Amino acid sequence: MSNKGQILAVDDTPANLKVISETLHNAGYTVATAIDGDRALKRLQHYQPDLILLDIQMPGIDGFETCRRLKADPQTQHIPVIFITALSDTINEDFSSFV
Repeated sequence: MSNKGQILAVDDTPANLKVISETLHNAGYTVATAIDGDRALKRLQHYQPDLILLDIQMPGIDGFETCRRLKADPQTQHIPVIFITALSDTINEDFSSFV
């Protein structure tokens, strides 16, 4: 199976990371994981994925703050981010600061 690209999945729930990783790997992607925003930021110092899947609610810095830091860094600001969550309610967040 050919590599379709590299994805960093960030979620504080190991079961979620396992499902995401296996699903994407089976689809031909290379997947790296991080259990929280701090670890994701550290990993990105040495790993440049094509896409980041980022959980919104995490201990420490949440997904929104993690994304703000990614977009403020010239080395990572170009990487697309897709927010993921298990929440069922709508979150009112101003996304304009991420664009």
